[in-house]
Amino acid sequence: MIQQIVFIVLAALTVGSALGVITARHTVHAALFLVMTFVASAGLWLLLHAEFLALVLVLVYVGAVMVLFLFIVMMLDTDSQSLRQGLVRYAPLGVVVALIVFAEIGYVVYNRELGVSFGTPLPQAAGFSNTRALGETIYTVYAFPFEIAAVVLLVGIVAAIMLTLRRRPGVRHQNISKQVRVSAKRGRLRIVNMPSEPRPPEKNP
Repeated sequence: MIQQIVFIVLAALTVGSALGVITARHTVHAALFLVMTFVASAGLWLLLHAEFLALVLVLVYVGAVMVLFLFIVMMLDTDSQSLRQGLVRYAPLGVVVALIVFAEIGYVVYNRELGVSFGTPLPQAAGFSNTRALGETIYTVYAFPFEIAAVVLLVGIVAAIMLTLRRRPGVRHQNISKQVRVSAKRGRLRIVNMPSEPRPPEKNP
């Protein structure tokens, strides 16, 4: 009974926060709603005895990705009014996509032919490790898709670095060959002798 109440509260919090992400007027508020969505989703993972996924969701997405998003959003200081100018134009497409998504979710939940039980998860043995079971599954059954995902992420990182290092006026770039040619006696340290400034005269009280 308590587990069902916790599930209902976390599910309502997840759905409400997700709606807050797309309805918030300020981008910082939308990012904070997304943080709350991740935290509530981590609670749902804990109810399914997937502790590793819950911790990864909190540590990686909430602790790293969303903090980065918040810094980027606050530094960019985007104009939310200009972003909403095309909202009415794309609203019908968004409604159609939302209806399709809700229809798919309803089909999965209410279809009796799937044979999926949505009851409480079965208890595991005392020495069962969720992290070990997940690692064995990833690196045996899904090893090839896992490597492909790693390559795709690496390509995204390299592309982001190349877009950042575009040749723009007034931007300093690292010259590795010039740094390697620097010797210990030449070009590494320059000592400048500057005369001390004269001490100002003291004023008599």
